[in-house]
Amino acid sequence: QVQLVESGGGSVQAGGSLRLSCIMSGRTFSSYNMGWFRQAPGKERESVAAMSRSGGSTYYADSVKGRFTISRDNAKNTAYLQMNSLIPEDTAVYYCAADFSDFFGTTWSSSNKYDYWGQGTQVTVSS
Repeated sequence: QVQLVESGGGSVQAGGSLRLSCIMSGRTFSSYNMGWFRQAPGKERESVAAMSRSGGSTYYADSVKGRFTISRDNAKNTAYLQMNSLIPEDTAVYYCAADFSDFFGTTWSSSNKYDYWGQGTQVTVSS
């Protein structure tokens, strides 16, 4: 049984930082491209960042470029999202997701291509 478990969420003031973690169990983590998504109250889920299975390619939404960094440690079966310079608009539930496909670069932001999802972790940024 595949499980993705996020952690690291919390409440911070604007300008602060958080580091989210997502650990996978039940599958070979290094076989999966990993993505981070978020959903704010009353809004649709949106893509945030993604990384290829090898770690050689990364992708970011324009809204987080230069502030967020995605990374992974295949030895620890864990993906990370380092979030700096947080703003209130970053407030959302953050989800990690895993994708097994070979075609990733042009479709990383599509939530329906991911095979597995975590339960989400809340990030709240106050002004």
